[in-house]
Amino acid sequence: METTTEIKAGGGGAEQPQIVDVRSVVEAVSAAADDDDAATEAPLYEVESLCMRCEENGVTRLLLTAIPHFRKILLAAFECPHCGERNNEVQFAGELQPRGCHYCLKISSGDRQMLNRQVVKSESATIKIPELDFEIPPEAQRGSLSTVEGVLIRAADELEALQEERRKVNSQTADAIDQFLIKLRACAAANSSFTFILDDPSGNSFIENPFAPSLDPSLTIKFYARTPEQQASLGYLVDPSPSGEAGDGASLNTQNGPDQIQSEPHGSVGARAGRRAIAQGNSTEIAEALFRYSAPEEVMTFPLTCGACAAMCECRMFVTNIPYFQEVIVMASSCDSCGYRNSELKPGGRIPPKGKKITVHVENLKDLSRDVIKSDTAGVKIPELDLELTSGTLGGVVTTIEGLITKISENLERVHGFTFGDSLDDTKRSKWQEFTTRLNKLLSLEEPWTLIIDDALANSFIAPATDDIKDDHQLSFEEYERSWEQNEELGLNDMDTSSADVAYNAADAGPNVETEV
Repeated sequence: METTTEIKAGGGGAEQPQIVDVRSVVEAVSAAADDDDAATEAPLYEVESLCMRCEENGVTRLLLTAIPHFRKILLAAFECPHCGERNNEVQFAGELQPRGCHYCLKISSGDRQMLNRQVVKSESATIKIPELDFEIPPEAQRGSLSTVEGVLIRAADELEALQEERRKVNSQTADAIDQFLIKLRACAAANSSFTFILDDPSGNSFIENPFAPSLDPSLTIKFYARTPEQQASLGYLVDPSPSGEAGDGASLNTQNGPDQIQSEPHGSVGARAGRRAIAQGNSTEIAEALFRYSAPEEVMTFPLTCGACAAMCECRMFVTNIPYFQEVIVMASSCDSCGYRNSELKPGGRIPPKGKKITVHVENLKDLSRDVIKSDTAGVKIPELDLELTSGTLGGVVTTIEGLITKISENLERVHGFTFGDSLDDTKRSKWQEFTTRLNKLLSLEEPWTLIIDDALANSFIAPATDDIKDDHQLSFEEYERSWEQNEELGLNDMDTSSADVAYNAADAGPNVETEV
């Protein structure tokens, strides 16, 4: 027998109470979460709920809504008319993001405007203030939609709520917390400088950037791959063994069959096209078919854990050479359980000694069709728009110039939230609308524009529009020495390759090299 609850669904006009089961509400919210249009027009649900303070019945209001250019969220607000108890929280109705996010906001003393930045904190996010050695774990504050000031004041109020009980048990601890609360409230009032760090392995948290789409000098955003411990904390099943062999040997043995390495070389279709071009004697087609990309030897397949749902899936990998560039490793995976798909390109070979800046002047439709390889360490700049994306913003992608601009537009719409919210003033709204219009004009080529890809590891590439790269005057490459800060961020300053260099030199010298014993 299913439990039923009185639920009022109101969406404009008179509310009509309706007796339905809770499962129907969950299914309606889930269906609306999958549909973008339905998410923006979802009704308000009122559910009769038990108050945990006075044990009388209160009302919980549920509203599915979409924050423009961010996520679909479920707002839940509880209110008890008997004792006045109120509570609200935010839950995410969308999917788990492929990577975790790390926001670092530096707030200067006296800048109260910085405290008004809106913050979306999911139930898995951690907030830290290093200057105070203070941390708000995920279980301390549930998902919330607030501001920097609101998060700090809420933390101070919750610490102060139990001070009388602490003072009776341990007066020294209570006095220490009183001193700490003075410092915390000073930060909440912008009387002292501090760093506000928001780290979320689910990738569903956010700090507003009022300068969007331009860079914010006070805000640093980084994305990272989740560890197995973080996957487990999010509620996903993770194989405890490093290689996964001990967890489920039978299933892995089935997957590690003869189909793991393809017997037919990848690119055989292209090879047949090349032989057909040779038979027809068309030199142009021969060059395009045979020398554009070299076919790899084989495609390797190995088991992998899905980054979205942690289920077992397959990853396919092959190595290929790109003319005028270098050897690269192409990896693609797809999950049959949740439908998540991912493809990335990894550089092969050694780390280049210098960074590379690639500049291309886009003037015609042919330029929009240029192949682009952007590694996960590359930044993108468009001087005409004053647009600059730091390294890691889009990850590693293989696309065209047109596809890159489309990805930038989609990424800006997804990341920079609260753009068209009710609290946004008309000046910022018109600024964003103007930028979106100018970004779309890049693809219509109303005016020539410039695309700059700056890669500290020189693992990015833009294909030339001519047979010989020297004849392409719209494309230029510039090498530069990496700074100490860039090497530190890439982990190159602490890298010691002396042992590997000795081994390689000994191998290259041959068996006739005499060594002292």
